[in-house]
Amino acid sequence: MSTTTLFWSGGIGFFIGFFFGIGCALAVMYSIYMGGYRAAIRESRLAEPPERYRATLKKLDSQQDNTKQ
Repeated sequence: MSTTTLFWSGGIGFFIGFFFGIGCALAVMYSIYMGGYRAAIRESRLAEPPERYRATLKKLDSQQDNTKQ
């Protein structure tokens, strides 16, 4: 196998692997983001928010109070 063929094979493999890897990672991050976003919107619109939601709001409020002081 000549060095030119090896170079092109490696270059194409790197190119395909890099772009598939980045594309798959972005797709996974986007699906996690959208799933979390939808759940947060759904929970915020409930008549009685879940305990986890209320605890997080309380935590955020206390953090904002600490930064104001």
